Amino acid sequence: MRPVAAFVLSALSIVSTTSAALADDPLKIAITQQGAWDTGLAELGKRSGIFKKHGLDVDILYTQAGPEAIQALIAGSVDVAEGAGVSAAIGTISKGAPIKIIGAEIQGAPDQYWYVPAESSIKSIADFNGKTLSYSLPGSSSNAAVLALIAQYKLDAKTVSTGSITATLTQVMTHQVDVGFSAIPFFLDKVEAGQIRIVATGEEVAVLKTRTGRVNLSNLNNLQNRRPVLQRFKQAYLDTIEFMYNDPQSLKMFADYAGLPDSVVARIRGLIPKSALDPGQLTGEDQIIAEAVAGKFIAAPITARQLEAMTDIP
Repeated sequence: MRPVAAFVLSALSIVSTTSAALADDPLKIAITQQGAWDTGLAELGKRSGIFKKHGLDVDILYTQAGPEAIQALIAGSVDVAEGAGVSAAIGTISKGAPIKIIGAEIQGAPDQYWYVPAESSIKSIADFNGKTLSYSLPGSSSNAAVLALIAQYKLDAKTVSTGSITATLTQVMTHQVDVGFSAIPFFLDKVEAGQIRIVATGEEVAVLKTRTGRVNLSNLNNLQNRRPVLQRFKQAYLDTIEFMYNDPQSLKMFADYAGLPDSVVARIRGLIPKSALDPGQLTGEDQIIAEAVAGKFIAAPITARQLEAMTDIP
């Protein structure tokens, strides 16, 4: 081989090796309810370039609810499940699933609300008696929320799984179900237009206010073999929260992503405080365990130490 040719091949080899070393790490994330503010975090982190800044090439899969995201994680189709109901997460882990909670997704339920068509005769929570109340899928945070609502107000109501938030709206407006569930900022434009009325919110259910509502999870394979990647994901997650609450550009970006008018998007930060998105710890452990038992996600109460073993939160 002539010297020039050898030099060219050597240079190409160095470039190829360097490019591979500098390539962003792929990270697949399954996220519940496309278009919500809290679960829109990964989308905003991707669009703003924050995840790329941390060397992550994020691929997002949207699901109807947390149980679907958890199943994708167990199957190895994704690396992170974001926004899964805490009861479903605990129940799945207790059955031996190779996954762990890596952070809280939302604290309390400031995003949760129940609504009816504008012309409905339902005016208050007391009117839920004898009616059908919706939730997404069994084991979801909306499932836990509606059960807590029924328990607190001692309602005689039937719960119905209606799938995604958008699918639920169709069923409510066609009178297949009496009361719909939703999350801020979904349908706030329809509230302003007088098409639907909010009857109750998560803030009216005491137990929902004092505990973590949804969590983020990863599988044991990633925790064992890709921990540095997950650590960068967690830092990018924190940076994105700062972006969402401190940079005006985030609201414009979210309005484009969610397809909502600026007048609706401008209200989000006031309705869902920054503290609600704190991923650093699980809160209300006793309530979380009690709800998991009541919802039959676990057969019997577990100890705080057992719950801690289900998590991997620094």
